[in-house]
Amino acid sequence: MAFPKDRSAIWFVTGTSRGLGLELVKQLLERGDRVAATTRSSERLLAALGDGVDTSRLYPLTVDLRDETQVKQAVQKTVERFGGLDVVVNNAGYGFLAAVEETSDREVRDMLDVQVVGVWNVLRAAVPVLREQRGGHVVNVSSVLGLTAVPGWALYCAGKFALEGLSEALAAEVADFGVDVTIVEPGYFRTDFLAQDSLALPAGTTVHYPGIREMVDNHLKLQGAQLGDPVKGAASIIDRVVAGEGPLRQVLGSDSHAYATAKVQALLANLDATADTAPATDFPTDS
Repeated sequence: MAFPKDRSAIWFVTGTSRGLGLELVKQLLERGDRVAATTRSSERLLAALGDGVDTSRLYPLTVDLRDETQVKQAVQKTVERFGGLDVVVNNAGYGFLAAVEETSDREVRDMLDVQVVGVWNVLRAAVPVLREQRGGHVVNVSSVLGLTAVPGWALYCAGKFALEGLSEALAAEVADFGVDVTIVEPGYFRTDFLAQDSLALPAGTTVHYPGIREMVDNHLKLQGAQLGDPVKGAASIIDRVVAGEGPLRQVLGSDSHAYATAKVQALLANLDATADTAPATDFPTDS
């Protein structure tokens, strides 16, 4: 099923009270589409949208994505409210900066509960709807740090790496049902993602990673000077969904493209370096 051209589309978007998710909701409402927007606080979402946005087609939903029952009910309410579902956007997430050994068990579980379990909860609720109607689109907002890793971002990367693998498998599983999947990989966008209320820090640190402390300070200072334009980013995501065709991965930002290209080159070099030794662990082939 292609993107609807004869009616307003129905979107289910998570993580909408700030950043790229908020901009996405604004633009979808301006298009005249219908949007179910999940957030931890519907009041904060409505305040962020302000009085200048027509919210008559908005269905704000306060949902804890870690709660499978809440998520399932939210998807069901969306289908009942709007009469269907066309596009699902998994956007919720937050940053976390710390060395691996500084990251507590609770911090690991909290991050993965949102970035992995939360997405899985949405997919378990929404994919059956798309599958039964033989069409739809799933957009999973990852990061270039779902392709490459840098010091201090281990936990965030772990969640995004998992999302990349999940999304690749999902794309192959649902293709025969007419359901498209896109993995969005933004670089640094000028949202509040690097602000202290969006960026989590460890409960405790050590003196052994001064480079990571410097990196954290530099990132906090970067807030407001990021290269990516969230208005253009949201528009690009919408354009990809409306077009209904394109590569599995949607890279957003020249910085993201540079990081991803460097990772591919490093991986190719690694493969070339092990090309002769890799077969050494195989059973002998019959001659």
